[in-house]
Amino acid sequence: MTVQYEHEDLLIHFDEQWYLRTYKDVSQTGISAREHFKRYGALLGRKPCADSFIEPPQTAAVNMPWLSLNQLSADNNCLNGWMSEGNDPYFIIDLGQLPQTSKGWYQFNLTLDCSGKQGLAKFYLDTGKGFNEFETVTLPYKKGVNASRLFYLESPIVALRFDPLEQESTFTVSQFEIAPISDSQIEPALMARIQQEHQSYRDMDVVEIKESITAENGSLLMDRLMALYNETFSFTLPSIDYEEWIQTVEEPSLPNKAEVTAALATMAKPPVISVVMPVYNPAEIYLRACLDSVLSQSYPYWELCIADDKSPKEHVQRVLREYEAKDPRIKVVYRQQNGHISAASNSALEIAVGEFVALLDHDDALPEHALLFMAQAISAQPETQILYSDEDKLNGRGERFDPHFKSDWNPDLFFSQNYVSHLGVYRRELLKKIGGFRLGVEGSQDQDLLLRCLQHVAAEQIVHIPRVLYHWRTIEGSTALASGEKSYTTDAGIKALRDHFATEQPGVKVEAGLVPNTYRVRYPIPEPAPLVSLLIPTRDRRSLTETAVRSIIEKSTYTNFEILILDNGSVEAETLEFFSQIQQEDRRVKVLAYDHPFNYSAINNFGARHAKGSVIGLVNNDVEVINPEWLTEMVSQCLRPEIGCVGAKLYYSNDTLQHGGVILGIGGVGGHSHKHFPRQHPGYFSRLLLTQSLSAVTAACLLIRREIFELVSGLDEENLKVAFNDVDFCLKVREAGYRNLWTPYAELYHYESISRGAEDSPEKIARFAQEVNFMKSKWGNHLDVDPFYSQNLTKIREDFTI
Repeated sequence: MTVQYEHEDLLIHFDEQWYLRTYKDVSQTGISAREHFKRYGALLGRKPCADSFIEPPQTAAVNMPWLSLNQLSADNNCLNGWMSEGNDPYFIIDLGQLPQTSKGWYQFNLTLDCSGKQGLAKFYLDTGKGFNEFETVTLPYKKGVNASRLFYLESPIVALRFDPLEQESTFTVSQFEIAPISDSQIEPALMARIQQEHQSYRDMDVVEIKESITAENGSLLMDRLMALYNETFSFTLPSIDYEEWIQTVEEPSLPNKAEVTAALATMAKPPVISVVMPVYNPAEIYLRACLDSVLSQSYPYWELCIADDKSPKEHVQRVLREYEAKDPRIKVVYRQQNGHISAASNSALEIAVGEFVALLDHDDALPEHALLFMAQAISAQPETQILYSDEDKLNGRGERFDPHFKSDWNPDLFFSQNYVSHLGVYRRELLKKIGGFRLGVEGSQDQDLLLRCLQHVAAEQIVHIPRVLYHWRTIEGSTALASGEKSYTTDAGIKALRDHFATEQPGVKVEAGLVPNTYRVRYPIPEPAPLVSLLIPTRDRRSLTETAVRSIIEKSTYTNFEILILDNGSVEAETLEFFSQIQQEDRRVKVLAYDHPFNYSAINNFGARHAKGSVIGLVNNDVEVINPEWLTEMVSQCLRPEIGCVGAKLYYSNDTLQHGGVILGIGGVGGHSHKHFPRQHPGYFSRLLLTQSLSAVTAACLLIRREIFELVSGLDEENLKVAFNDVDFCLKVREAGYRNLWTPYAELYHYESISRGAEDSPEKIARFAQEVNFMKSKWGNHLDVDPFYSQNLTKIREDFTI
């Protein structure tokens, strides 16, 4: 809406308040900013809210001009101080009191002192399209330390919104500045930041960095330089440390005594939990700490069933008898012969009478409310058979570190690594049914126990509690200290898995994984191997498409495939020449013309209708095969009856990770797991090296059985023409009852979106925003909580930090 009043200004409706979208030197009009704002409202026949415009009090940040505030009030006890009153505080800045902007380079400079150690500020730049996520500069900062970021403006800013943080907190702003930067300063500034902060370029000198981003004609690729510069900020976005998380997140969520009493009163039949603990020669200090942690439980309905495995150190029996006399809920069996951990655990299990059994090692510890949270989950879901929680570690000083925030039940991840581990709780009747712990798999006895339970339980009867309910002590000889500390554990895990699959799925092979205590499960492919139809949409760009096609033909050990090149209007002679040539060279390649406007979903649906294979592969034209067994691996996983979409591990050309699976909710809809991590990085608790179930995978390289593709009606070509069609497709497959899977054993380069270009035009931005809104409308709650991630991990980055 445009009005004429001394200056021609544009107004917008934003969060139920009216704000000036441009504000031109109010001081020249001879009226105050408040009066100027009121007159605009009067012209529109609207009365501004009482707090729509707030003049700065004397104690407020005098160097920061604004027109209005949201969820903010001045902290009169502190110079330049503010109080955030919600999770969406922001200032609308008065551009009349800032330097005038035009096309060119600028730098935000900010110094902000907050209650946390670090934070994330956002600047929304309106250059005529309204506030949007595409014209946003994010700026990570450390408490009280100057932070700055360069950005480029194509056109002047007409409105500016500043979000200092995203939670309730007090803070002060001592510096707020937009400074113009000359062109001569840009290249050295960008280069210095990349060399200092970029994970992939830290070991390079400036000459090497320049060489890696120089075009064939010798010119420096400024777009690439700026992209690398921007990537450094994704690496440094603030992640609170674990100590801060304990203080600010965990501790406020724990119940007080009155709340514990109330929780217990709501349980009609509180389950008795038998804590089973095999003991063999622990240090006295750690044994006592372990026993005390059980005695300190806020949940009273427990028993501690201990089996001493004939410990030779005298203090063990002395301490056990002391505690046995201290509380009647503590029961001890003193074995006459050492039998190792499985036999000792069975001895402890034999004296258990509780409805559920919790497993505890003799030198670890339970937090105060561990059994309470378990009992609450059991009461809320009476059909539960197995429960497990998050966990962390204790160092020699008793300090907590290295938290493992886990996925919900993830069978493929469990076959790759015993991520379930502690705190594990099992229905006692279930353990009786399988005969308790099995001898001969010591070192991996917990994983073997759960594997043998699986045939008796449904997936929904395995419950993950996203709280840290177990402290794993790191002492010499402990698996918690180092995965290689007990070399026999990997062998025991392989035996447990092989025995499981020998019964459940004959023909499956199990071998050691890429790091200790991890495993690779190889699934058989029937004879004859099924035909795979690989669909590759493209338009011109011969070199790109040829690299993809030839790498598939020349490097793949799996040979029963057809490649359908879906030509979306190529006109370049060299591209058409390649199409003719490659079809003559290899009868498995066919080119199909799709002469309609670009629509990724429609093109692939068109290709699927012409495919002959029982397996459909969606493959971008900007990939290149790395390992020859990529297709063999993906087909073997794809043919499993319970599996839907199968995704691959994709790298950028600089050997950093492009795709490790999709995590829902990151960035609003979904983000790529561990994006930009170095190729050899193991990832969060080795997840970059482990086959696992995930909510979604990218269609840049995706396989699925034709029957499932048709069951869910393919990709959504009406609402998702370009973005998020693969996430939507995967969620439809998951909703149909199949698990989506990502494997690190299929590796390709992905020169992401080279052929399509960036989302930078107004039309593309509008289309992308429409697709974002569609996904949020359709999938809503599914995007809020990803079962294969953790609510305790970040949703603003892709790095699995807290």
